[in-house]
Amino acid sequence: MIHDYLLISISVVLGVMLLVILGQKLRVAYPIFLVIAGLMISLIPGIPVFQINPDIVFLIFLPPILFEAAWFTSWRDFWKWKRPIFLLAFGLVLLTSVVVAFASSALIPGITLAMGFLLGGINSPPDAVAATSVLKHMKIPKRDMTILEGESLVNDASSLIVFKFALAAVMTGQFVFQDALKDFFIMAVMGVLTGLAIGFVFAWLLNRIKSNSNIDTVLTLIVPYVMYIVAEHFHFSGVLAVVAGGLMMSYHSHCFLSHTTRIQAGNVWNTLIFLINALIFVLIGLEMPIVIQGMKNYSIADGIRYAVILGGIIVATRIIWCYLIAFAPRWFSKKIRDNEPSPGWRAPLIMSFAAMRGVVSLASALAIPLLLPSGQPFPHRDILLFVTFVIIVLTLVGQGLLLPVFIKWMKIKEIDEVLPREKQEAIIQARLKHAALTAMNSDFQKQIAQNSLVNHQKRKLETDLELLSDKLQCIATSSHHAEAASANKDIARALIRVQRDQLLRLRHEQQFEDTVLRNQEMQLDLEEAKITGFEH
Repeated sequence: MIHDYLLISISVVLGVMLLVILGQKLRVAYPIFLVIAGLMISLIPGIPVFQINPDIVFLIFLPPILFEAAWFTSWRDFWKWKRPIFLLAFGLVLLTSVVVAFASSALIPGITLAMGFLLGGINSPPDAVAATSVLKHMKIPKRDMTILEGESLVNDASSLIVFKFALAAVMTGQFVFQDALKDFFIMAVMGVLTGLAIGFVFAWLLNRIKSNSNIDTVLTLIVPYVMYIVAEHFHFSGVLAVVAGGLMMSYHSHCFLSHTTRIQAGNVWNTLIFLINALIFVLIGLEMPIVIQGMKNYSIADGIRYAVILGGIIVATRIIWCYLIAFAPRWFSKKIRDNEPSPGWRAPLIMSFAAMRGVVSLASALAIPLLLPSGQPFPHRDILLFVTFVIIVLTLVGQGLLLPVFIKWMKIKEIDEVLPREKQEAIIQARLKHAALTAMNSDFQKQIAQNSLVNHQKRKLETDLELLSDKLQCIATSSHHAEAASANKDIARALIRVQRDQLLRLRHEQQFEDTVLRNQEMQLDLEEAKITGFEH
């Protein structure tokens, strides 16, 4: 039996990876392609039915996804754009829930206002992975990308809180607004404090205990689960606990993680999150037969019509809200007008169309119980699930495929006065080298005079500084710097290839130990990574 499960798991992972490769060849973002592929596979006769367990999504998949996103989020940028981030993550989620509640109760026969809030809470949070994978190769302002990523960190928490309150209202038939609002803030604030406290404890442990990079990497994989489970145990927001703890630990990671742990853990996390996201998106497509089979009280045509109308209302609500939060604060605050560049009409439109629904929405819909406490079937569960599924597919596939074309058509330009990344890197490297050279001249004069290796290290720092100075001057004065820099990188990579070939010949000589040869190969890998970056 266990061999069958292992074979199925290996086959699924292999199939998903082949689909991702095909999506890259077709230049389609992998979440969009995997959902389409999952839909097509589900139509093949004889394919086994795959059902997503919402408990698995929330408990197994959600904590690491949120923790990884928080870890690689810039706290400074997050805090700089906190106003639009929180207005989208909390304000827009609540507004969407209200609008969908009234619209669905008026549109769909049998849907009460409480069920409408349930549907609104389910469909209010955009999926971060889908938007990021579509936009990462597009030229959009850094501010817009920061706001989208920051929103995605927090909106899952607010939407799940709305979902829980709406579900309780349907299950019990009671809803007191004042009590719900008080509980909302308690869940949010205590979730944040729980995440910060657990993050601090783990950071303290990692800083005090003597371990190695393998142990530290495993501990970073455990941390988000501890944060999420502890917060949920006390009925706080597990999502906000993971996000707050992840942001705090990332910001202070230099205090408790070694350089080898940061490199190793970063690679492990990138691979793990990619695999989780890929599996989830293909499983979304494979859910179609289950969703359709559950349609008993409504026709599929009616379900599609309801989903299209409500999906349009959700998009329209976001467009209006994005323009409102982009310009309304500027109308009332001279400080904002003086300190922040105008977003223009393009940026809010991109922010609106980049909101695609994904796994959290589907998992929330699947988490609707089959029965009420009285033992009766949960009312209209089938249409709530079907509408959610169609909205996910329409936004992921429709908006996802149109968004790159839309961005190219609008010809968006960077509105923030941000230094080019290459210039930032050169300035930072120059300051680091200058600090090292100053320390070398002040603290190691005797060693420089007596030790030729130390003297060589000093000359290397001086050479590096001259090179960086020339590079900055070239960036500032040459209009053909990009071409020159590209040619220089090509030559550097060609020289590394020559060294790799020589390393292979040394391996065949059987004169040197494999461990030493592997270490040298790793040095070449790091040298190449300095040139190309860590490509994903």
